[in-house]
Amino acid sequence: MELRSISRYARELKPNLPPRALEPARSRLWWLPTHVLVISACIFCLAAGWLPWLLAPVVSLIIGASFAGLTFLAHETLHGAVVRGMTLRSWVGRICFMPFMFSPRFWVGWHNRVHHGHTNCPGADPDAYPTLDDYTAHRATRIVTDHLGPGGNRINGLLSHFVGFSIQGAHMLLSARKLNILSASEQRLALLESGIMAAAWCALAVGIGWTAFAFAYLIPLLVANAIVMGFILTNHSLSPHTTVNDPLVNSLSVTAPHSIEWLTLRFGFHVEHHIFPWMSSRHAPALRTLIRERWPERYQTMPLWRALLALHGTGRVYATSTTLADMPAGKSWKAILPRGASAPRESSCVVPLQNTECTRAYSEQID
Repeated sequence: MELRSISRYARELKPNLPPRALEPARSRLWWLPTHVLVISACIFCLAAGWLPWLLAPVVSLIIGASFAGLTFLAHETLHGAVVRGMTLRSWVGRICFMPFMFSPRFWVGWHNRVHHGHTNCPGADPDAYPTLDDYTAHRATRIVTDHLGPGGNRINGLLSHFVGFSIQGAHMLLSARKLNILSASEQRLALLESGIMAAAWCALAVGIGWTAFAFAYLIPLLVANAIVMGFILTNHSLSPHTTVNDPLVNSLSVTAPHSIEWLTLRFGFHVEHHIFPWMSSRHAPALRTLIRERWPERYQTMPLWRALLALHGTGRVYATSTTLADMPAGKSWKAILPRGASAPRESSCVVPLQNTECTRAYSEQID
């Protein structure tokens, strides 16, 4: 199977996109005051005691959904798909990433530059799950993969959904210089920005009391983690490692009900996003149509719920670039591959990860 670079896909697709597809989607900014107003109103009602405490968990779910919504908006904005000016981008990013306390400069280094530049490349992409060599060599990697990561149908793998984004972000920030995500001075500034955000949340806790704060921030943060990680974990973790950054091989798009896609700013259109990161995902359905017309055998997609089931039922260690292994159980599965692609047979216990839903999804129409 020939691997192709992002630029090869982009060069062929760009002339067929309408000019407006690559213009900033400024109307997306309306999500910012909408989510901020929802969060503020809910927190005020909790702090003022206007709601019976039986309704507090429901309010936490609403706040958490808006936390997640702000995160999806930050992602698109910091790619330059909503506004072009760097100053405005940064300020929108600061507000949107307040729940997770991520500095925009840190996110751009971690996600935009390193992850997008080296997607699912072993040893280069900080978001990629480990190779067998890394797993064997590092005890911490074994602990995280076997006990905190999704896979092997282990119940404790669900923890990665509820705390994974927060924990990974903190780890990446503290390791940003070592991982060449940020320079030393940039890391200091990013730590300062995150520290200011943390101080603001602590001030809120003192102001409204710890019980109200638990429903206003702590529980919503778990909800936001679960929503965001539900998409992030399926973006690449079922796909093979690649040494060439080929988004039609190392990435997976997931489908969801239209209401979910609208609320998450179509974050599930992830193959499309990796080809044109600076394009608003509102144009992703049109791009998907073009990709399917040209490379129907390479494009990979499946419903989100099926991707999540596959994620939790397979291994997270790459025994080979296309073999996902669950080391405690001694089992392995094929990563999701384009139709007709061959996979090496290094493992004697390979149980194929059925790609039936991916194949069926080629005929789906996404509006």
